[in-house]
Amino acid sequence: MKDLTFGTILAVFEEIFGIGLFWTMVAVAGLVTIGYIYVLIRDHSISWRKFMLAQLSMPVGAVLAVWFVLLMTSSKLSDLGGPVDIIVFLGIAAAGAIGTAILVYTIQSLIRPRQ
Repeated sequence: MKDLTFGTILAVFEEIFGIGLFWTMVAVAGLVTIGYIYVLIRDHSISWRKFMLAQLSMPVGAVLAVWFVLLMTSSKLSDLGGPVDIIVFLGIAAAGAIGTAILVYTIQSLIRPRQ
């Protein structure tokens, strides 16, 4: 693999997760993002109370993201081969934490709108 292109990355993710699951995850991420933008526009500001509660969910999201990737790739933590693998897993954990925080904030804001 000489060149790392968008098509190559897309093919790798489709191979890891399967075409159906991968595109379902992309669609869900898109819907959550649209919901988050809608909430921010509707409320004109961030509710810091809801934001703090969303941040409390971040460790759970990080662990679940790493667990999900390990499950999908049939790997174990003992299979990590070096610093690059650890950096990738830290990136997965960070993405899971941020995504979970955005999801929790959006759900809270849709269920209990700002007064």
